[in-house]
Amino acid sequence: MNTSGPVEQGLRLIPFRGLRYVPERVGSLAAVTSPPYDVVVRPDGLHHLESADPHNIVRLILPQADTAEARHRQAAETLGRWLTEGVLAPDPTPALYVYEQRNSEILQRGVIGALALSPAADGIVLPHEDVMAHVVEDRADLMRTMQAHLEPLLLTYRGDGTRTGTTAVIERMTDRPPLLATTTEDGFSHRLWAVTDPAERAEIEVDLSRQQALIADGHHRWATYLRLQREQAAPGPWDFGLVLLVDTARYPLQVRAIHRLLRGLPVSEAIASLTGLFRVSEVDGPLPHALDALAGAAAEGNAFLLAGDGGFHLVDRPDRALLARTVPTDRPAAWRTLDATVLHSTLLDHVWRIPDAPEHISYIHDTAAAVEQAERLGATAVLMYPVREEVVRDLARQGVTMPRKSTSFGPKPASGLVLRSLGVN
Repeated sequence: MNTSGPVEQGLRLIPFRGLRYVPERVGSLAAVTSPPYDVVVRPDGLHHLESADPHNIVRLILPQADTAEARHRQAAETLGRWLTEGVLAPDPTPALYVYEQRNSEILQRGVIGALALSPAADGIVLPHEDVMAHVVEDRADLMRTMQAHLEPLLLTYRGDGTRTGTTAVIERMTDRPPLLATTTEDGFSHRLWAVTDPAERAEIEVDLSRQQALIADGHHRWATYLRLQREQAAPGPWDFGLVLLVDTARYPLQVRAIHRLLRGLPVSEAIASLTGLFRVSEVDGPLPHALDALAGAAAEGNAFLLAGDGGFHLVDRPDRALLARTVPTDRPAAWRTLDATVLHSTLLDHVWRIPDAPEHISYIHDTAAAVEQAERLGATAVLMYPVREEVVRDLARQGVTMPRKSTSFGPKPASGLVLRSLGVN
């Protein structure tokens, strides 16, 4: 978020004793990491991660069993066993952690710590998307059972772009030997440093106390943190949540779309329902060419790309009267014209009449995976065009949330590099 001028009560990030894999007890650090739980493409990606190493973090963030209670109990037992066996171990002293991700095109650096969740955080940490109650309930049950935060959510703030404060500490740390370094199969290298010096931690604390943050990734985990905090009768570790804070004035993020897989809707039926309501055009493949066509149409207005029958179908130019009677009018124009708003309010709710429930709609970050799953299942993939970051920021400032799963900021932190146990001081 842009924070020109001081914030009365800004971000408060405290150190913690991170739980980390003991390198000698695992095949490799890369083999035990995972994308965030909601980015893992299931079932293929899940099986791939489980087979990469018997200690892959996916066994904690996405445990597999017949019931939710059994899944969460299994994850807690696995975590306890790994701690007993020395697969995971707490760092000797509390620290903030500098985290770097890099590939040939992107350099991202930020600070991982435990962020205060006090009521004062309302208006300081700003969500921009709605959440799904069943996901929050599931994550809350998992965290409550495990007594741990398994993966940091991604928060962004906007500093002044200079090498001062938090940025100065980060860039000094990256000149030192890291705690760990690994390269994952997606081509990203990851490095982690522990900030234990009181003066450097104070430098970060003073800088962040003037900032407010936008939730870039992890809305459900943020809602889960707040829910679990409200359950507590006394102050304690639940008053803080595991986060990664990135200054996007220094290290800009990428914003990508999240696509929808409509499980019970064949492409032919989806297109037939649009007659007279949207323009539908056939688009030649391959996928990158079709996405270029989507980008061109999105520059002119609402546009979607449907796939799943072996071809690509551009859907754009919605009927204005249809939008007027289906899109709520109690929010700003920037919200009413979002592709995600039109998709959910107009297409899903009124044209296709598909409930927003996991048995009907899957949310998939990877474009090719969305198309492949739709073709395999005889379903419809709705491919989206990314929202501009300034639109997200402006709506968040107004306190207006976007439809859930509207954006995907990245790169996202790898899960498994540092965990936070609520029972380790």
